[in-house]
Order: sequence, then C-alpha cells, then structure tokens
Amino acid sequence: MSRFRSLLQASVNATKKALTWNVEEWVPPAEKHIFKFHSKEDLKKWHLYSDSEYGGLSSASLEIPDKGDGSDCTGIFSGNLSVDLSEGSKWNISRSGFCGMRSKKFDGFIDLDGYDAIALRLKGDGRCYISTIYTENWVNSPGQAEDNSWQVFVFAPKDNWYIAKIPLSRYLPTWRGNVIDVEMEMNPGRVLGMSLSVNAEGGAVGAKSGAGDFRVEIDWIKALRLP
Repeated sequence: MSRFRSLLQASVNATKKALTWNVEEWVPPAEKHIFKFHSKEDLKKWHLYSDSEYGGLSSASLEIPDKGDGSDCTGIFSGNLSVDLSEGSKWNISRSGFCGMRSKKFDGFIDLDGYDAIALRLKGDGRCYISTIYTENWVNSPGQAEDNSWQVFVFAPKDNWYIAKIPLSRYLPTWRGNVIDVEMEMNPGRVLGMSLSVNAEGGAVGAKSGAGDFRVEIDWIKALRLP
C-alpha cells in the first residue's frame, strides 16, 4: 500500500509540474513591441491620409529627422489642420480638419490576446490624438471589406515625453468616426492594423483644439500586460 501511495504521489507531482510548465509557456511577455519609429524603413509600414482626399485643405507628413549627433531618432507626425474646403469640390463632406497615419495591413493579423493595454511613447503639442485599433470585421458589417475600428483619445502633453497607457477596455467601437451605442468587446486576437489621427475639434477638456499646425513625436507602440 505504501508503494502504491508513493507512485500515486509521484504521479501527482509530475502532473503539477507539467501543468505549471504549460501555464508558464502560455503566459505572454510583460510587453510586446508592435511598432517602432526609429528609421525610414519603420515609416514604410505607414501611410498618410487627410481630408484633402475629400476636398479638404489639411495636410500631413511623417518623417525621421537626421539629428546628426548619434542620438536615437524618432518619428514626427506633423502638418496643418484646415476646416476649409477647396473651391469647386465635388465632395459633400460634413466635416473637415483631420489628418492621420495608418499602418499598412499586417501579413495576416497580430495576436494581442493576453494583453491588457496599448502604450504609446509620445512628445506632443498639447492636442488630443485618436488611437485606433482595427480588427477583423465581424461586428459592423460582416462580409464587407471595411475593418472594425475601436478608438480612444490620447492626450499628448506639450514638449515632454510621455508614455500613454490605455487599457483595451477603454477603446470604443466606432463606425466612420462615430461611436456605436451598443455594448461589445474587442477581439484582440485578430488585430489587422492601427492608426493615430488628429482633428480640429479637439478631444479632452483643456486640450489644444481648432485649425492650425499640429506636431507629435512618436517613439514606439507596445502592448502591455498590466499588473
């Protein structure tokens, strides 16, 4: 009987060890780099858009400055927001004054399941920017080519580097810039892309708003597991 108990205990210990090993294998790292903005090659993963595609007069650029002192380079998303429309525009848009940078689609998708937040390291101009996550389309219009979008405002303090940590639960489902008034959850396991945009309407109370220049420096975007 004692031999049987010894074998049983050994089996239980081995099972516990195996389960512990499997759990550790499945726990993702504390953070996961999604994008960095340190070279011209990094910027090739993004494309720009603005209201100028629809008759607006806003403009934007995304570039890497050559500092020349050996220090790390970071991307600069900048431009000018205009609420005016070009004369004779054939487009009938309800609002202008927006610019954005959107990542090109991943080869497949990126799996952020197991992470709780998105972090962006920014140095801004006092404006509010909009962080968007695009996921596989199954909420708004299944079978359509347009991705689902989830958005949240990100305040970029002026002239100081700042790490914005945004829980995924704060991202709201949107349709063409408008929040969908229904409760639903993002599927972080099927992320197709991301964007960072700005509009003249502003965002958070106290943030800079209105037409005019904008500028935000961006170092990286990561996914985080919060403690």
